[in-house]
Amino acid sequence: MRVVVVGGGAVGASVALFLKRLGGAAVQVTVVEADPSLARSSSALSAGSVRQQFSNAVNVQMSRFGTALASGADDLLTIDGVRPEVGWVPGAYLFCAGAAGAPVLQANHAVQRGAGADVALLEPAALATSFPWLHTADLALASLGRSGEGWLDGEAWARALGAKARALGAVWRPDRVTGLPRQGERLAGVQLAGGGLLQADAVVNAAGAQAGALGALAGLPVPVHARRRTVFMMTCPTALPPTPLVVDTSGCWFRSEGRGFIGGWSPGDGDADPDDLPLDQPDLAQFDDHVWPALAHRVPAFEALRVQHAWAGSYEVHPLDHNALIGPHPACDNFWLCNGFSGHGLQHAPAAGRGLAELMLTGRFSSLDLSELSPQRLLTGRPFVEQAII
Repeated sequence: MRVVVVGGGAVGASVALFLKRLGGAAVQVTVVEADPSLARSSSALSAGSVRQQFSNAVNVQMSRFGTALASGADDLLTIDGVRPEVGWVPGAYLFCAGAAGAPVLQANHAVQRGAGADVALLEPAALATSFPWLHTADLALASLGRSGEGWLDGEAWARALGAKARALGAVWRPDRVTGLPRQGERLAGVQLAGGGLLQADAVVNAAGAQAGALGALAGLPVPVHARRRTVFMMTCPTALPPTPLVVDTSGCWFRSEGRGFIGGWSPGDGDADPDDLPLDQPDLAQFDDHVWPALAHRVPAFEALRVQHAWAGSYEVHPLDHNALIGPHPACDNFWLCNGFSGHGLQHAPAAGRGLAELMLTGRFSSLDLSELSPQRLLTGRPFVEQAII
């Protein structure tokens, strides 16, 4: 079986890894990646945060598998006895809610606990005791991850997954895909900018925020949109203890990073959020318009918050339900999708790659049932909604 994976970030590398791990010599895997350095990839430009606090059990379980690999609790990524360093820092997410959002946190909490996540709900008094630097007067409830969450170096993570895939026999091809020629109802392979056609029995779309553009090359719609997200590196003259990643009711977030903090703003449903904005132009106005007012309200010491620098990365949005598309395209059974994670692809990459490899090689999921993430829901328009989106 000849498989071409388009995209060599964390998701594409995971697909390649598990195709070789499960299929061995019977599967020939070539990964086409236009930017072998990964310097401009979503993996490298993300905030690298990992959580288990989702509203769907399958997402909780996918994160738990990713956390086991990233934290070293699972030695799958070890090569010749050496475990890769991915910059894992144990931490926690703290989701804050006002009165209107408290029932959602409670419902999510029940799902998370049922899926094995170590999380706790904190009422305002307990929240103020645990985090005295936090303004809690307008909060009704918060959800805190007690273990199994943290952050990592996204680029190192993607490289570690790719290194293991190559150790198992996958081949990386530095090139850009310019066409997906079809033979009847199926794809024949991928056309490369450098010339030539890579013939394939199956093509995997792991192109991240460019998933839609890749599908368009074959006339196959993939409803994934590239949205710019700006991350601010900030300092505060008032010393604070290391903080969890705090998700504010405003849609803004922050966490400790070294001696400072990183943070940003996630546009809501009613906010303008255009596609394909340039990543070399972070939206600096977001700090004054959204981030600073919200964070200064939530943490009084942040009244003196100052931006040191900012960067922007791509966020691959699947607007139907903010959940991944994992499986064959509804209109082409050898065009496989692993896209649309809406901000949680870095942490879900290993479980997604493992599941897709199982489905491609055996026709079913064996380790974790990902059938709710099937692209078939694109035909019905019936969403599988993830509510805990940042």
